[in-house]
Amino acid sequence: MDRATLTQQLKEKSRELGFSLVGITSPDTPPHLGVYKTWLGSSRHGEMRYLEAERAIERREDPRRILLECKSILVLGIPYDNPASQSPKAGEGRMAAYAWGQDYHEVLIPRLKALVDFAEKLVGHSIPNRWYTDSGPVLERELAQRAGLGWIGKNTMLINPQKGSYFLLAEILLGLELVFDNPIVVDHCGSCRRCIDACPTSCILEDRTLDATRCISYLTIELKDQVPKDLRPKMTNWTFGCDICQIVCPWNERFAPAKGDPSFSKIQPAVLNEEIKLNTCEFNKKFKLSPVRRSKRRGYLRNTAIALGNEGNSGDVAVLSHALADEEPQVRGHAAWALGEIDNKAAQAALITASQKENDPWVKQEIHTALTK
Repeated sequence: MDRATLTQQLKEKSRELGFSLVGITSPDTPPHLGVYKTWLGSSRHGEMRYLEAERAIERREDPRRILLECKSILVLGIPYDNPASQSPKAGEGRMAAYAWGQDYHEVLIPRLKALVDFAEKLVGHSIPNRWYTDSGPVLERELAQRAGLGWIGKNTMLINPQKGSYFLLAEILLGLELVFDNPIVVDHCGSCRRCIDACPTSCILEDRTLDATRCISYLTIELKDQVPKDLRPKMTNWTFGCDICQIVCPWNERFAPAKGDPSFSKIQPAVLNEEIKLNTCEFNKKFKLSPVRRSKRRGYLRNTAIALGNEGNSGDVAVLSHALADEEPQVRGHAAWALGEIDNKAAQAALITASQKENDPWVKQEIHTALTK
């Protein structure tokens, strides 16, 4: 089978499996690798230490260090729901739209394997391969841009000129010669800066990179310790991830479809004063198949406590007071902050009682700060 026919059949199979964006590129060194290294050198990646490992950087520099036989990289995009289609009510938390349904790793890996199996049947022999979906040492958006799936916007997201940016990306490294697609080299953002101006934490930088340490997605998922006090109010009611920079993007307003792959469309309202009461067993059961597991219970309840504080509802004092006795210091400390934001007599009484029992130095300081406020 000639390369053109093989390439076309692989693309058709990819679309059958739900990947509405499909492109192919080479395993050459990414042109923006220097930008990535500078970003790491500026410590904009925060606690994501796995990004700075020398072996990981080397692999991002040359995909052949991952798969020596790699000749082509199949780059895929699968859509998830447009978050503008749902608006949370008062008292509900917000989650990034990609996390509304099943964990994308669990959904996409069987489909990637099916594509490899299909390719091997076409050629009649096994093919050296590796696949990833936000799970390996590759610069995904860089590969996607080179494969013609879109351009990288000012918010660092991959934007497709016909379908917007609500996509999850995946890649298959193949020891197979395929026809490469032309990259999208035109910057269609122009003078627009809606994403930059809309970001509540000002994490989108003028050089088209992010200060991840200020990004709400980083704060609610990657950050394992306490959230900086000055950023807590800016998180509003986001409890897992953030979509603000995508929601305001004109390309999504005009072209992003309302619905994506059904696997990512099973959202249930997250009522904050119920979520804050989840014990370990309940959390594990509720989010068994969800990417929310990544934040772990302590992180998710920490985020929920911050959201309750930003809501400022006096009716939530009881559940936050209960959270002051949680087994996790992160939950207790941020619950104390939230009670300080509500600032009524019942909240003060709960803080005073907790201060007499608390042994953790950081939590004690959070209680003291909340009381003095």
